[in-house]
Amino acid sequence: MADIIKLLPDHVANQIAAGEVVQRPASVVKELLENAIDAGAKTIKLIVKDGGKTLVQVVDDGDGMSETDARLSFERHATSKISSAQDLFNLQTKGFRGEALASIAAIAHVDMHTRTATNEVGTHIKIEGSKIVSQEVVAAPKGTSISVKNLFFNIPARRNFLKSDQVELRHITDEFHRVALVHPDIEFHFYNNGSDIFNLPSAKHRQRIAHIFGSKMDGRLVPVQEETEVVKISGFVCKPEFAKKSRGEQFFFANGRFIKSPYLHHAVVAAFEGLIKSDLYPGYFLYLQVDPSSIDINIHPTKTEVKFDDENTLYAILRSTIKHSLGQFNVAPVLDFEHDPNLDTPYSYKEKGATLPKITVDASFNPFQQTPERRSMGSGAYQKTSVKGWEGLYEGLEKSTDIEGFSSVVIESESEEQGTLYSDDGTGHLASTFQLRRKYVVSTVKSGMLVIHQNRAHERILFEKFLGEITVKEGLSQQLLFPMELTFNKQELAVLSEIKESLTNIGFAFESLEQETVKVTGVPLVVPESGIGTVLDRLIADYTEGFSDGSVSQAEVLAKVLSKNLAVRTGEVLDQESQLALLDNLFACKEPSLSPFQKLTYTIISEGDIDKKFS
Repeated sequence: MADIIKLLPDHVANQIAAGEVVQRPASVVKELLENAIDAGAKTIKLIVKDGGKTLVQVVDDGDGMSETDARLSFERHATSKISSAQDLFNLQTKGFRGEALASIAAIAHVDMHTRTATNEVGTHIKIEGSKIVSQEVVAAPKGTSISVKNLFFNIPARRNFLKSDQVELRHITDEFHRVALVHPDIEFHFYNNGSDIFNLPSAKHRQRIAHIFGSKMDGRLVPVQEETEVVKISGFVCKPEFAKKSRGEQFFFANGRFIKSPYLHHAVVAAFEGLIKSDLYPGYFLYLQVDPSSIDINIHPTKTEVKFDDENTLYAILRSTIKHSLGQFNVAPVLDFEHDPNLDTPYSYKEKGATLPKITVDASFNPFQQTPERRSMGSGAYQKTSVKGWEGLYEGLEKSTDIEGFSSVVIESESEEQGTLYSDDGTGHLASTFQLRRKYVVSTVKSGMLVIHQNRAHERILFEKFLGEITVKEGLSQQLLFPMELTFNKQELAVLSEIKESLTNIGFAFESLEQETVKVTGVPLVVPESGIGTVLDRLIADYTEGFSDGSVSQAEVLAKVLSKNLAVRTGEVLDQESQLALLDNLFACKEPSLSPFQKLTYTIISEGDIDKKFS
């Protein structure tokens, strides 16, 4: 039998390794930024073109490399960080596998300039698909500049799996945040297609967070600090009132490295128990320092998944530390049964003495003297006035639908012919409806009983409405008497700029989108003026999360997000007209049976099923 096992060629092995290390342009950004930090850089520039597909360039002022090191850095498993397997358990640096540059060079065109402080000249190396095209001596500044061009040029199938430029840029921005947040002492610059996105000076942790996520974030942070024999915890959590419906500003760092840990995330959520709703997520920026020998970061190629020796203890310490910080800064509610607030002295009265009250008597007052008002009332001073016409005081109140403090929601029918559903008594009158548990609208049809989920049905109605308006560009706008100014961070502004045209088509009107301020001058008719800020916040968060896969069009995602945030909620009261309008509009939709999120909007319980219950 012939031998069937053979060694893979180097270029094939490099491409297989690249599949683990380089998944998308953001992976290249992560590896190059970590190498720059390990080189001791104080200023790092990231330059990106076309979402990283055309160019990813990182320029640093670190130690640089000699001519020999520059050549060796592109060989597989070539590293300056470790020399034995035991070093894996005492890591203080970021890149240590020695696969990053070799894997990147296997699937892209790489151009590197580097020079050390002791050398007068630097080295310029060009590599295309693991093949060194040229190496020459050039004049170069101290540090290293690596340009990665035409990613996956020799693997078309992998390149076809990349998403749109906006989606890839969003992933790159996420990686940039993860590196910049944990190294506030390093100055970072981020450029995309020639425009300046981030310019982060060297600062402290709190200032770095504010520079990235906007100045308004500074007032939302609660400091967290604790030091034990097991772990040293520092950082910030966001106040409970700023918890969001989507996972956004949530960062864990262990020994200067971004990590993902659902177990520790649960500890943070547990600390907020009772302060936020179960469907909200708190924001946090937490930095953990543990013994390097007690953490294993070599269990995944991306090095974001780690293994701690004693996770249970870490969980308990983290949870109690956050609860203590929330209570210490008066964020968590505290009950003191021994304190009487009635005994508190106002600050302005602390130094004032007691004053005796003055009593004055009107000596000329005569209770038996008749005043003109009393004469008009007749001889009896307390005679009642006429109550004629009291019924008019209650006109119109019998139509009120305000029940137990819930405001009534009115839905207007948009179909040209009102009342597509009629009763089955042969009279031709509209079918009667009623609301069940403020969640379902119940009506009758010829085949039995119709039960509609009011939230999902309204989502379907709004989804098709917004999708049509975005496509046809005929959305109605309600102009605001006074323009509303809202503040957003740079990443949120980038998302708003991306979807501005679609928002304009459905009725939003923006006067300006400058720096951190957005001036809104008009909104769609279905958006209440008081909820503009909330709607846009949720819109940005949900759009970022929903559009991350890039599998559907921008218009469809935007219509889904808007319908989700503006639809009638469970628990809201609908009057009779709104219930009928909901039925009419739902069955006028192209796909009435499913919500935009593929959930059932209504069901029909047949008369036969009802009869079986009584058999």
